[in-house]
Amino acid sequence: MTQKDAVRKNKPVIHCDALVVHCMDYRLQKFLQPWITIRFGYDNFDIISLAGGVHDYEMVLKYVELAVRIHSIETVCLINHEDCRAYGRDGTYKRHRHDLLDASSKIHALFP
Repeated sequence: MTQKDAVRKNKPVIHCDALVVHCMDYRLQKFLQPWITIRFGYDNFDIISLAGGVHDYEMVLKYVELAVRIHSIETVCLINHEDCRAYGRDGTYKRHRHDLLDASSKIHALFP
């Protein structure tokens, strides 16, 4: 449903600028929360915490699709981190970089 359709049907338009997807690791929260708030504002983003961040692209995609559909987001911020237990020994810089770039390019292709 577009914003125009929502207005025509007298439904409130709910919008936020961004979806932030990051790892659920508790060690990150004290660093991520202030940065996200400064970057996107106090109440202008959806946030999803998943083990491994973009490690499970299909799960990330489900949340991106949902956020686009229900909140008309325009930005997706993908965050991974070193020493991620969800990646285990595969969690090298090269692997994180690959997964982040791959997820980003796929999302941009689906939601230009």
